Amino acid sequence: MATSSTGLFGSVRNLLIHGLELAPVRLELLAVELAEEKNRLLKLLAYGAVAFLMLGAGIVFLAMFLTVLLWEEHRLLALGLLTSFFLGSGFVALAMAWQGVKSRSGFLAATLGELSQDQAALKASDRAAKEAGS
Repeated sequence: MATSSTGLFGSVRNLLIHGLELAPVRLELLAVELAEEKNRLLKLLAYGAVAFLMLGAGIVFLAMFLTVLLWEEHRLLALGLLTSFFLGSGFVALAMAWQGVKSRSGFLAATLGELSQDQAALKASDRAAKEAGS
């Protein structure tokens, strides 16, 4: 890419050439990042669904086991403690989920980083062209 034209039209032409060279690469990077994020989220949802199902069933059976075990002497105490534990755990999980929703993720960080590097390189080449023209 040897362009030796100067002036306003030469700068615009160089800018368009650089933009046309960088656009496919940046769009490909964006597409790859979106595909990776989609796969990560699908895997997270699948594992999360299985984990919730298995843990939920296990907790229900544990609660039933403890209640039946303590049925004769302390059935109300067992039911009260298990209810408190489940409600407390649910509120803690809800608070952690809310914190995760409010926190910002690094979504498209590589693409945004590359675009900022491109912008800095274009500004530097623009300054160099202005200094050479002076």
